[in-house]
Amino acid sequence: MALLLLKSVLVVAVFSIFSIAQASDPDILSDFIVPAGSAIDGNLFTFNGTRGIFGSIIEKFKVTKASKAEFPVLDGQSVSLAVLQFPGGGVNPPHTHPRAAELLFVVQGSLEVGFVDTTNKLYTQTLQVGDLFVFPKGLVHYQYNSDWNKSATAVSAFGSANAGTVSLPTTLFATGIDDQILAKSFKSDVATIQKIKAGLSS
Repeated sequence: MALLLLKSVLVVAVFSIFSIAQASDPDILSDFIVPAGSAIDGNLFTFNGTRGIFGSIIEKFKVTKASKAEFPVLDGQSVSLAVLQFPGGGVNPPHTHPRAAELLFVVQGSLEVGFVDTTNKLYTQTLQVGDLFVFPKGLVHYQYNSDWNKSATAVSAFGSANAGTVSLPTTLFATGIDDQILAKSFKSDVATIQKIKAGLSS
């Protein structure tokens, strides 16, 4: 009886491990997926949504994405890209990408970056043009241009056609979580939570 139970537990454990390992973009059974109504030519594989953004004046933090939503032929390719543009003093607030790691490449200016691992250890670095930094999949991270006089630009690559982004300030303070719950969670008071919420909406 004990041997049968042990075998059952092992089967469930192996199934669980394989299920976890499959939590990524699905493999496709063809070279590429053609979006409905699309002609199969060079235009299908071309994304021009980043034209004109390099060398432009950066007045506020901006992300230009080339993911499955903007570039449908990426479906099934397990890759996407984003261009991040920071004005002087601009920040990409703490966030996560639940479905992919992020490889950030600085192409203009400098950035202070960091991520927090599951033991709550903070890893930081100051990056210059030409530097790359990896943010592991699902971990909270940020980027900050600490130079108030110069803009910065980076290109991020993701190991998913749809990495997803969960912005912590928005998720916590702009989705309707009760003020009492937030106050208790942050060992604060409702008035402070309401000030934070008001600051996000202005």
